Amino acid sequence: MLNKKIGKQTIKFLEAPKIISANAIVGPKEGEGPLAQHFDTILDDDLFGLKSWEKAESKMIEETVKAAASKIKLSIKDIDYFFAGDLLNQLMSSTFAARDLQIPYIGLFGACSTLTESLSLSAMMIDGGYGDYAVAATSSHFSTAERQFRFPLELGNQRPLTSQWTVTGAGAAILSNKGKGPSIAYATIGKVIDFGIFDANNMGAAMAPAAVDTIKTHFSDTGLSPSDYDLIITGDLGVIGMDIAKDLLMKEGINVSHNFSDCGVKIFDHEKQDTHAGGSGCGCSAVVFCGYLYTELIEKKIKNLLLVSTGALLSPTSIQQGESIPSIAHAVAIRSS
Repeated sequence: MLNKKIGKQTIKFLEAPKIISANAIVGPKEGEGPLAQHFDTILDDDLFGLKSWEKAESKMIEETVKAAASKIKLSIKDIDYFFAGDLLNQLMSSTFAARDLQIPYIGLFGACSTLTESLSLSAMMIDGGYGDYAVAATSSHFSTAERQFRFPLELGNQRPLTSQWTVTGAGAAILSNKGKGPSIAYATIGKVIDFGIFDANNMGAAMAPAAVDTIKTHFSDTGLSPSDYDLIITGDLGVIGMDIAKDLLMKEGINVSHNFSDCGVKIFDHEKQDTHAGGSGCGCSAVVFCGYLYTELIEKKIKNLLLVSTGALLSPTSIQQGESIPSIAHAVAIRSS
């Protein structure tokens, strides 16, 4: 039996699965940001023509999967597995999309780390020979997340400057052992890290230690260094969390000053768009990767990418129990074709 695990937490794919298609749908606010030209669909209405934000989010994830398949003329019925997740209770958005898509479904909750969690598991299925096609998809919606985790929008609560704006969007990536596209070389599976942050309006500070732990482990397991990557990008630490992560990495002797960024920083102009500390949500790294970064890999503007999606694993129940915010980060190393 071939041992594909290296070090403590990393899998090395011997037959590196390819990401043969990707698609990103975003809301109106995201469509006004710096990456607008890279998204496949920008909604005029964040209700997506439906009666609730929750139904709209489910429709986004369904439509982005269909669009990703359509790009490569792949029939939905030929997809072997659907790995997906979101922020809502019981993965409502993903589950109802899976009901309509009728693809064998594995629902995932990694909070905002779900994109790299789904990419990792999809890659394992393909590399293991358990299927020919797997789709990794993730969604979030500002309005659904706000009323589940914070306050009803109608109250108009003032948001502290440490808070981030949950991205309205969905991204889907199709992986296969057939076709062409950027390949996934490694997946580093994160551990739950908790530094005792209680403030749900300061997610960046809560998630930064998890990002640092996974990045450090990735380099230790693989023997690689920051200089082996054109870009190391976290999921949604935002402005505050990204600065904390840089400082913590520097203390570990890992210098990422020249090639480190964050999807939550890139997706909005946080000053002009009043998003405070930047973007967040499951859809944040999903749409930045499936829109902007995937194109950069295809065009070889980025040849080696380390994508580290970060997630705060809190819930309304954990908050009511007085718990701190445990966090996790998963990383995938992607190489241009």
